[in-house]
Amino acid sequence: MPSWIGAVILPLSGLLLSLPARAEVKARSCGEVRQAYGAKGFSLADIPYQEIAGEHLRICPQEYTCCTTEMEDKLSQQSKLEFENLVEETSHFVRTTFVSRHKKFDEFFRELLENAEKSLNDMFVRTYGMLYMQNSEVFQDLFTELKRYYTGGNVNLEEMLNDFWARLLERMFQLINPQYHFSEDYLECVSKYTDQLKPFGDVPRKLKIQITRAFIAARTFVQGLTVGREVANRVSKVSPTPGCIRALMKMLYCAYCRGLPTVRPCNNYCLNVMKGCLANQADLDTEWNLFIDAMLLVAERLEGPFNIESVMDPIDVKISEAIMNMQENSMQVSAKVFQGCGQPKPAPALRSARSAPENFNTRFRPYNPEERPTTAAGTSLDRLRIVWRTMQHSVTDIKEKLKLSKKVWSTLPYTICKDESVTAGTSNEEECWNGHSKARYLPEIMNDGLTNQINNPEVDVDITRPDTFIRQQIMALRVMTNKLKNAYNGNDVNFQDTSDESSGSGSGSGCMDDVCPTEFEFVTTEAPAVDPDRREVDSSAAQRGPSLLSGSLVCVALALQRLCR
Repeated sequence: MPSWIGAVILPLSGLLLSLPARAEVKARSCGEVRQAYGAKGFSLADIPYQEIAGEHLRICPQEYTCCTTEMEDKLSQQSKLEFENLVEETSHFVRTTFVSRHKKFDEFFRELLENAEKSLNDMFVRTYGMLYMQNSEVFQDLFTELKRYYTGGNVNLEEMLNDFWARLLERMFQLINPQYHFSEDYLECVSKYTDQLKPFGDVPRKLKIQITRAFIAARTFVQGLTVGREVANRVSKVSPTPGCIRALMKMLYCAYCRGLPTVRPCNNYCLNVMKGCLANQADLDTEWNLFIDAMLLVAERLEGPFNIESVMDPIDVKISEAIMNMQENSMQVSAKVFQGCGQPKPAPALRSARSAPENFNTRFRPYNPEERPTTAAGTSLDRLRIVWRTMQHSVTDIKEKLKLSKKVWSTLPYTICKDESVTAGTSNEEECWNGHSKARYLPEIMNDGLTNQINNPEVDVDITRPDTFIRQQIMALRVMTNKLKNAYNGNDVNFQDTSDESSGSGSGSGCMDDVCPTEFEFVTTEAPAVDPDRREVDSSAAQRGPSLLSGSLVCVALALQRLCR
């Protein structure tokens, strides 16, 4: 045989030997991929029965593949949806924490306020009738303003409390001086002597400090729950960039195209993809952690010195003490007011008045904490105490949940990549999808945050363009953190009115302060000078009028004290 024939046969034999192997690659079945693809709910009309050349692929490796262009597009969209769901599910705990706790606090507080105010009004109307009804708006307006403050209204607590004491002085001044007629101008002059004369002793000053600190802390804390809820809800709804979507498709579904639908991504591969896709969310973490720390500090205030219970429980005794001070100093107060505002005009002669009820003659004594109301209102107030205790437990509960929510945004990639339905796990580093084949993932893991993604091998991240939406949430947290720090220090915080505002939470027994926060409209109506009893007073009755009438007001206060319990 000629030598050239042998030279030709050898290459041909090599070609023939190589043909079966190439034919075998072309003929690889896509049956397993078809089954997995159909399980996702897609039409099997898109997928071939055997592998085809992959030059048409834009994301996955352009090798022999089970994916058509339509499949790559659909799986790309599927990877985007799955990623969005993963982020939302993974952040479910932190969102639930703020949503549910805010809702409970608001419900508890509103229930407390409504029941307490109703109990107060019912008992006073039933016990004192017209005397209370003629003066009830002084207390009702106090509750109204505290409620409005609680809901974020533009209420200056100190000014509002000053106004309460001034109006109470006006009413008491009329009751202890029924023999005179006072014009509105005269009563306005009387109210200006509240600070100078200190008719209620030091009670208004002490109570103002306690009420303002407690309500500032409570309102700001629940406002913090609102902000945390809104930020968590917004950040959990991600909008992946085109670069992120490409990386997600490559990680989650390019293994399908390579005929490996059961092989899950390598854990470290997943981390790099998630760190690139969630780079901006990770940048939220620093401000979020500062916000959580500030929330925890204010929560401690609610359990400690700014605890509403510490204000509410003794407020009845304090108001009683204030009215007792006014009663004991009524002669001196009246004399100084007459000296400063002028001698008032005598009241028109009236017919002889009936004697005041027996209990009005009783000398005022401080409320004994051992005594408990036995009226229906008292039973209602026992329920209010239960509400307060529930809120106290809620403060403890929210503190624990807040601690668990720290670093939630920077750990999001780790939480997602721990999911067994997402990755092959850390124990299977050789038999996982690395973006190209079933093998170990070699690149190093990126650090957290946007600037650290400049060399991310999986996601194309533009580190020069921070996400505007995330930056807005960072600013919202920063502003709220500053407000929480102010509240922690006892400084008032300004809020704009919002529809779903916070509630005051704390711990304690419901009382006038707890009865105080809700939303109403502040109206400084100058109440007309009212003669408590529109009958005529003889000379002897007129002389004993001040002590009897002041005693009646004291009894009104006493009932208020008990109601506050």
